[in-house]
Amino acid sequence: MKFNKKLENITTYEAGKPIELVVREFGIDPKDIIKLASNENPHGCSLKVQNAVSNIITKMALYPDDSMIKLKTALQKRFDIADDNLIIGSGSDQVIEFLMHAKANTNSKILISSVTFAMYEIYAKHVGAKIIKTASQEHNLDEFYELYKSENPDIIFLCTPNNPTGDAINAAEMFDFISKIDKNTLVVVDGAYMEYGAFKDETKKVDPKKLIEKFENVIYLGTFSKAYGLGGMRVGYGIASSKIIKELYKLRPPFNITTLSLEAASVALEDEAFVNSSVADCFKEMKRYEEFAKIENIDIINSYTNFVTLCLNANQNSKDLAFALLKKGMIVRDLSTYKMNAIRVTVGTKEQNTRFFELMKEII
Repeated sequence: MKFNKKLENITTYEAGKPIELVVREFGIDPKDIIKLASNENPHGCSLKVQNAVSNIITKMALYPDDSMIKLKTALQKRFDIADDNLIIGSGSDQVIEFLMHAKANTNSKILISSVTFAMYEIYAKHVGAKIIKTASQEHNLDEFYELYKSENPDIIFLCTPNNPTGDAINAAEMFDFISKIDKNTLVVVDGAYMEYGAFKDETKKVDPKKLIEKFENVIYLGTFSKAYGLGGMRVGYGIASSKIIKELYKLRPPFNITTLSLEAASVALEDEAFVNSSVADCFKEMKRYEEFAKIENIDIINSYTNFVTLCLNANQNSKDLAFALLKKGMIVRDLSTYKMNAIRVTVGTKEQNTRFFELMKEII
């Protein structure tokens, strides 16, 4: 059977290894497995969300409200935007897919950082677009601008804070950068970890309303998978000019968000105390990682997210280290596929982090 030739050069995205698979492969008791690979909120989600979802279980037989009025109203209030500035996706990944199909084709070029969210490149290859990457692992806007001038890309992706490195762009510098970009080039500002970046450093905070009011060629992406603890519900959103949103809606399938997911996300927005507490605890625990890295002589990238990237020494191998941790029930992300000798570790609870440090000392 023949398939689309565009699929030949696409590498399947590798999600964090699930706990169930580790149980089967290594025979470890599930209660002894700690997953710090997928940047989930280690505190779970708000109790208010859990109660709200349990109260509407009986509605699962019915199709979702495709107008998504409850969630849209909550997001409009949160960001002070209009209904036609907003689209909801099954995770922000789906909005990225919409954007690629709406803007790019086989003649297009997509500009990204050399180390960033893998789905930008995967979706670009879906449409046969050419990938242009900066040399730096962290976002360097000077490099971005030089490549923009020489390559004339159709789409530029700015992931801030960035996954999987954790670095973040100064908001004022980003606005200055975008002001130099032609209006026919789409700039995607992926703020999946913005709740963390804004908490740590106000200068990294991006206001979606100000962004789209100033630039008609920009879309801001957000998600409920990280700070809100709803990774299993798959809800993301895009905020942009009505012109961009109108085009994306032509690609959105009906009922792309489940009834339970819509309810969970809507209620999650109401519980700011839970989010603020989770984010604050993350950076409190992150200090322990910084201290550990210093003691063990491991480089750590300054992180504005809920994870840390540990860059290993020349005599250490990230793939081997990740596997050694896995055999002991500790799931982390090996970054060798990004050509980095590093591991990415979600900042967990105090107990989870303590166990990580113990196992690392045993292994290295």
